[in-house]
Amino acid sequence: MFKTVLFPIDQSRETREAADVVTNVVKKYSSRLILLSVVEEPPPDAPNADDPMVSPEVVAKLLENAQSLFSGQGIQSETLERRGKPAFTICDVADEIGADLIIMGCRGLGLTEEGADDSVTTRVINLSPCPVLIVP
Repeated sequence: MFKTVLFPIDQSRETREAADVVTNVVKKYSSRLILLSVVEEPPPDAPNADDPMVSPEVVAKLLENAQSLFSGQGIQSETLERRGKPAFTICDVADEIGADLIIMGCRGLGLTEEGADDSVTTRVINLSPCPVLIVP
C-alpha cells in the first residue's frame, strides 16, 4: 500500500515522536524509507544565526542520527538533504521520488510568526502530491 514513505525531519520533539509511527508503518508495509531534511535559506535581510536548520553541518548530523536510529530498528533508509523552503521542498521531493505517504510531526520547527495557517505542516497538507499522515 505504501511502497515509499517520506519522513521529513528537523530537530523538533514532534519529529522524534513521529519516528515511532514511521517505524510501525515502514515495517508493516515493507516500505522504502526516505529521510529528508531541508537546509533553510535565511532571508537576505535577516540572518538566522540561531536557527540550527540553516546549518548544512547540523542537518547532515541530524540525518546521520536518524538513519542510525532506524537502522537500530532493522530498517534501511535513504537520506536526502535539500536547500529551500521546507514545505515546498518536501512536496517537490515527494513528487520526485513517487512517495505514497508523507509522515510528519504536527508542528515541527516551522510555525511562523503569522501562526498555524502558515506552518510547514499546513502547507505540506495543502500542496502534497500524496497522502500526509500527521502525528500529534
